[in-house]
Amino acid sequence: MPANIKLFEVNNAELDKISTLQAPQGILALVHLPKPVVLDPASLKNAFTLVLDGIQDPGNMGTIIRTADWFGFKQLICSLNCVEVYNPKTVQATMGSLSRINIFYEDLPEVLKNTPLPIFGAVLDGKSMYKIDWGKEGLVILGNEGQGISPEVMKMITHPVTIPRMGNAESLNVAISAAILCADISRNLQK
Repeated sequence: MPANIKLFEVNNAELDKISTLQAPQGILALVHLPKPVVLDPASLKNAFTLVLDGIQDPGNMGTIIRTADWFGFKQLICSLNCVEVYNPKTVQATMGSLSRINIFYEDLPEVLKNTPLPIFGAVLDGKSMYKIDWGKEGLVILGNEGQGISPEVMKMITHPVTIPRMGNAESLNVAISAAILCADISRNLQK
């Protein structure tokens, strides 16, 4: 363990008092929040970036961050109305991945109108992800759990993408959709 990390042991009763969780995992960390950084548009080139539009559930946000980390995505762009990534439930759901992903809160239409990159959007009536040419870079937009992608952002999508439905479910959870799309992008990058 690095020398600059201070370790304090507490008993279960003390852990219950200082944790916001009903069933703490046995370890807590107190860390300084990083200073906000400005998105460098050049960092979007030669990579895929998940763009989250209005994600509200902290568990979904944390799972998306963890999934992005698993598949080697280095950054995410969140709309200004997304849940805060430092929400305790989000932090817990990332299982440490939050420390490896750069996350930016931006005015999405402003970012999207200035990018030359392909803008993929996860929608119900797009082109099958199995038939889409992902290329080597792009922005992949996932929308709000109940409302989908906002109308203003929807207009800016250049490549609508669908995860083909085989059964009768109306929709997929946004975190599951992110995992499926990240897996397909990763598979295509390895060709």
